[in-house]
Order: sequence, then structure tokens, then C-alpha cells
Amino acid sequence: MAITAVTGARVFDGEQVIGMRTVVLDGAGIAAVGGPVPPGATVVDAAGGTLLPGLIDSHVHTDSDGLRLALRFGITTELEMMGHWTPEERAAIAGDDVADLRSAGMGITPPGGHPSEYGPPADAFPDGPPPGFSFPFCSTPAEAATMIGQQLAEGYDYVKVMIEDGTVVGHPGLTVISDDVLTAAVREAHRHGKLAIAHATTIDGARRAVRAGIDGLAHMWADGPAAPDIVADIARAGTFVTPTLTVLSSATGHPGSRFAADERVSSRLSPQWLDALRGSMNVYPQGNLDDALGAVAALQAAAVDILAGTDVSSPDPAFGGMAHGASVHHELQLLVTAGLTPVQALRAATATPARRFGLTDRGRITPGARADLLLVDGDPTTTIADTLSIRAVWRRGARQAPA
Repeated sequence: MAITAVTGARVFDGEQVIGMRTVVLDGAGIAAVGGPVPPGATVVDAAGGTLLPGLIDSHVHTDSDGLRLALRFGITTELEMMGHWTPEERAAIAGDDVADLRSAGMGITPPGGHPSEYGPPADAFPDGPPPGFSFPFCSTPAEAATMIGQQLAEGYDYVKVMIEDGTVVGHPGLTVISDDVLTAAVREAHRHGKLAIAHATTIDGARRAVRAGIDGLAHMWADGPAAPDIVADIARAGTFVTPTLTVLSSATGHPGSRFAADERVSSRLSPQWLDALRGSMNVYPQGNLDDALGAVAALQAAAVDILAGTDVSSPDPAFGGMAHGASVHHELQLLVTAGLTPVQALRAATATPARRFGLTDRGRITPGARADLLLVDGDPTTTIADTLSIRAVWRRGARQAPA
């Protein structure tokens, strides 16, 4: 196996800055952190740079093109929060030229519930849906348990539950999951030893999720400032929160044009993705992004685990303001704007999601971990925007070709 030694870099190990260390890659793994350069190793001179674990986007909806684009920006793992991948499709994207994937499969939602508003109309398939198309609904606890069992048997990794009345997503009046189905879904996920994660974009939805025993919130609420009781309940329950400030910024009418103007971003995106990133969804213009930023600060102060996620999906103007890979860097900047330190923001995209999702082989630069690495110029532990100054990316020890 090829041995590579990355020398002269400042190392952020996923939790803290450990100074300048030689990091030795042996095949797909990290063999050593510190110590001499092994004889015969290929040396990568990283002087002036910072070596980070490969970044993790904890909320996406993706395909093989999205996974490939993510890796271009140093995101080596994407955690999908709703999508349909057959085992054959997942096997086909297992190479080192795409980010690694974990997925919830389809979310638990009632008939007429989110995200059915984005799907085809009920009469689109008069002869039945085509092979591979799946948009299941759950009306009862038994249906939720059956669906969860089927999806986990197919190899999906955790369970997603939708709590959405449509107000924040621009489709008010959606059917909302009942408490008995919500509780049953959480219970069934836990019976299988899996995480249960809730889509909730309102304070009431977040309260319902926490009462039901949810493990993580896939969004920050957008309908008001942080209420002390919900922050305390989340902290007490040990629930993690993925704020997805990027999508909330887009939903409240803030286009991504300023972020897209950064040459480090635009040079890595196709015209289609760049056009999407420059736009915004603007489905909840009455919302206040400052409320979400303040809620993140309150959660951080309460020692709640914060995870970096974007909710990026496809290069569609309806989902403007986001792009795979690039938007993780935007999310890190927004987390710092909310009051996290750069080191805390970097943890939110490395060690913390790895720990919360049980990904014990990544998110850290430590012997035995996967050699998923991002080398950048500058020091993002003090200037978070330096994460975009990408010099090199490794996925399982395979160095990626320059974008």
C-alpha cells in the first residue's frame, strides 16, 4: 500500500488544534499522528496550511452527482435525511470519487403531509407509479412500524419523521403527523437500535419531537426566537440540533449571491449550480433569520450538540441558495455569525456528527481512522472562511484531482 506523509500542517483533529504534526496515511487509513516520516513515504509539504478531518454535511438530499460535487469541496460524508436509494444504487457509488453516503430512506409522514407538496399530483400515474418510484404514507402506528422495519431491512441507516404544517415551507395547511404515529415511529427506531430524527420548523413541532423522545432535530425552528423552556428541554433530553441556517437564510429571502461571488466557490461549480446558489427560496419572508441565529447561540450556551447541515438537494431555482459541498462552508460561516467560535463550528462538521451518528471511523484525525482529510491554506480555527482555501482532499487515502 502507498504511504503518504503530510508534513508541516497545523492539525485540527476534530476536537482541538494539536499543533504541527506529521500525519501518515497508509492506504485508506491514518497510521500515525506525530513522529517521523516513514522511509519511502510520499511527502506532501503542507506548510502554511491546516489539516482537518473530512467534513460531514448532516442534512442533504442527494444523488451521485451531488456526492461527487460534495467531495470537490472537502465534504467526505453526506448524511441524507430523505431519499430513495436501492441497494444496487448505493453499491454503485461506493468509489473514492464521491462522498460517502448514509441515508434515512423515505420519511414517516401522513397522507397529505410534507414533502408530498413537492411530488407529482395524485393523478400523475393513472396506471400506477413507475418502478422505483416510492412515496409511502403512514396513517397509523402499525403502518409506521411496518415502514420502518422494511426500510431498515433494505439497509437504510436511521429514521426520519416529518412534523410540518407547511407554514415555513410555503405550503400552509399540510396534514401534520399525529402524536401516536410520531411516538410509535420513535419507539420503533429505538427498538431497532437506530436514531430517530425529526423535521420540525416550528417551536411547537420541536416541542412535540422532544416530548416523543427524538434523538435529533434536523432543522432550527423559524417561527420565533428561542424560548427558554424549549432550549432547556432539548439540553435535558440530550437531543442534538442541525440548524440548517443555510436553508433558513434562503427560506427567509436571503439569496446566496454574496457567498457565490467568492472565487473559491464559483470556480468549483457548474453554471447550473452557480445559478441555483445565487438565488433564494423566499418561501417564508416573514421569518427573521436573526431569531434562528439567536436560538443557535442559546443552544450552544446550553451545551447542546450542534451539527452542520445544509438541506441541499438539486440545482432547482425552487431550492435556491444552496449547492452540494459549497454550502457546508457557508453553514460554518453562519454558525460563527450565530456566536460559535471557529473551533466549535468545525467540530459541528467533524467530530460531533461522527459521534452522534455512530460513525466511529471518521470525523477525527487519529490513528486508525479513515484517511478522509481536507487540507486548506490559512487557519480556519481562527478565520472560518479559510475552509474554502482548499489545497487537497483525500477520501479513504485517495487524493482527489484538483477541481
